[in-house]
Amino acid sequence: MWALQDISFEVGEGECLGIIGNNGAGKSTILKLLSRITAPTLGEISIRGRLSSLIEVGSGFHPELTGRENIFLNGSMLGMTRQEITRKVESIVEFAGVSEYIDVPVKRYSTGMYVRLGFSIGAHLDPDIMLLDEVLAVGDIVFQAKCLDVISKLREDGRTIVLISHDLGAIQRLCDRVILLHEGRLMMSGAPMNVIESYQKLAINDSSYQLSDETCQKPVTCSYISFTSLKSDEAPRTGYPMFARLGFNAQTSLEKIVFNVLIYWPSGYLCTQLTTAMADPQLRVAAGRGEVEFYCPVLEIQPGWYRVDISIESNGVYLDRHQRSAVLHVLPGKMVLGDFYMDAAWRIHAQPSEALDVSGCETEDGCA
Repeated sequence: MWALQDISFEVGEGECLGIIGNNGAGKSTILKLLSRITAPTLGEISIRGRLSSLIEVGSGFHPELTGRENIFLNGSMLGMTRQEITRKVESIVEFAGVSEYIDVPVKRYSTGMYVRLGFSIGAHLDPDIMLLDEVLAVGDIVFQAKCLDVISKLREDGRTIVLISHDLGAIQRLCDRVILLHEGRLMMSGAPMNVIESYQKLAINDSSYQLSDETCQKPVTCSYISFTSLKSDEAPRTGYPMFARLGFNAQTSLEKIVFNVLIYWPSGYLCTQLTTAMADPQLRVAAGRGEVEFYCPVLEIQPGWYRVDISIESNGVYLDRHQRSAVLHVLPGKMVLGDFYMDAAWRIHAQPSEALDVSGCETEDGCA
């Protein structure tokens, strides 16, 4: 089986190219080929300029050597001269945030310290082309912000960047163009938003919205979930109203019932949740079939594909729960310049300019 097949693309000087795809799609293999860690079985690769890669951060460290010694060792392996490393060593240590432990063997470092130091060394290289594989997964949230700053600075300096990341928000913000890999083949190349939407559709299991409604021992069951705009036959759009309708079948009358619709980013993080708990924690339903309708006056999430979980609970105990029960497809509507659409009105409060002070003018006619 081929790890990659029929792959062909170019990256222009000063361009930031993003590569996305499921695990095993061949993303890291491409970077290993570009960095000459692996030789291609067929075809050829042409690279113009000094290249540096951060693929397996910290992979060149020797566990018995101190952090400082590993800076010199790893820096040399990455192509830096000893004079260059000596000049940058303090900056490398400061960036990694390991100054207190820099003279301690790295085998005593935590995983976070280990990879932070590895990334810091790579961040201080001066390449024409930088290959980055999941560097945004390095360290805590503060260090991730530093990583983003480094990538942004490289872009401003006109460096060529090839970036692999599962952080689709960062891919969209940082990249000029994105390619999508699937099972070792190039499926799509184009503008970040278009390729990301295709990947979201591919990544989320587009299962049926109709749920099983079989009679069972559960006191209440979910029967369906649907999402529509004001037009019942149209999918929701960013910035416009949305209806979410959750059907249920109660075997008996129930009290203190809570209905939940949880909407997840494709990455698995919870994006938002619709729930009856806030408005009516004492909600009561009678035996029989029914429907809970959630109305969102403004759908604030950006266009794309989202995973949906639904549940019915009482007193913190699930009575029925369905994970990955449906997908929500949000169509483009009002323009989104970030992760969320935010409606806002604006106006300018103009301050009148002060009268010119002509007291210092020397001509009789005043100042021109």
